[in-house]
This record gives sequence, C-alpha cells and structure tokens, in this order.
Amino acid sequence: MEPAQSKVESSGDYKVADLSLWDWGRKELEIAEVEMPGLMECRTRYGEKKPFAGKQISGSLHMTIQTGVLIETLTAMGADVRCCSCNIYSTQDHAASAIVKAGTGNVFAWKNLSPLDYWECTLKACTWPDGSGPDSIVDDGGDMTMLILKVSKPKKNMKQPENSLMTQNAFMTMKLHYSNS
Repeated sequence: MEPAQSKVESSGDYKVADLSLWDWGRKELEIAEVEMPGLMECRTRYGEKKPFAGKQISGSLHMTIQTGVLIETLTAMGADVRCCSCNIYSTQDHAASAIVKAGTGNVFAWKNLSPLDYWECTLKACTWPDGSGPDSIVDDGGDMTMLILKVSKPKKNMKQPENSLMTQNAFMTMKLHYSNS
C-alpha cells in the first residue's frame, strides 16, 4: 500500500528519475539499517533529543541506499536535509525515490545526470526555498564546497573564473540561476 504523500513530495521540491521506485528503495533501506548499526544507535541514542533541530544540512554524496540511511538518521536527529549526487553515474534511483516518498529529505539526483543537471542539482541541494543555505555540508568530492566557496554570492558584474572547466560549469549554473530569479 502506498503511503500518503509526504511533505517533500507535495512541495515538488525534489527531482528524481522515477518516484514509483520508492517501494523497492524502502525495502532496501530496511535491509541496510540492519547492516549499519552505528547509524541506528545514533537514532536510538539521539533521536528524541534532536541535537540537529533547526539545522540545515546539505549532502553531495553517492545517492545510494547507504546514503539514504544517513539522510534518515540526520532527519531523525532533527536536521532538515537536502541531498544531491556527487557522481553522475552512481545514483540508485530507488534510493532517491524512497527518501522523497518518506519525506525525510529533499533529493536532487538520478542516474546519468548531464553536467548541467549535475550542477543545477548541487545548487538546489545547498539552497533552501527561502534562499538560505546550509549550516553544515557533507561533501564527497568537494564540488559542493567549491560551489559554495567560489560562486555562492554572485553579483551582477561577476566575472567568470579562469580555473578549471568544472569551476566554469558551476559558475555558469549559478549565473543562469541568478539571472532568472
């Protein structure tokens, strides 16, 4: 039986390949919880205390079942979590769908992202609907860190960085985002 629509799902503030994969993802999350006793102990020990209450946490991680367990643990501990994939090929679409369906995190990830989609998803994962950013980030690879440090406070007369192609792609994503808002 399909659960009621989650707050994340009803907000439309997510982007995954196929939300209908949620049931498969939920089953795998339940299996993975057994194999991840450290995170489950965190839920038990700190879930009621909510040490991350009011904290906005962004993740740029391989969007896998294991990352789903982490997202749900951070949420159980009070965090508001947004996540994207740190690799265009590594997303497990059923994991992303299960997180959105449960309402435990806003996910912007699907397998085989284009480079532009990758940077747009990274930007969405570190930008809340009110325009604010994260209090903390969990970043595998450094792309979200680079995006935040190099181009998160754009100005109308900003100049394109001359560093790497990756930095230029991130810059263009930010410029497009802010020129349309």
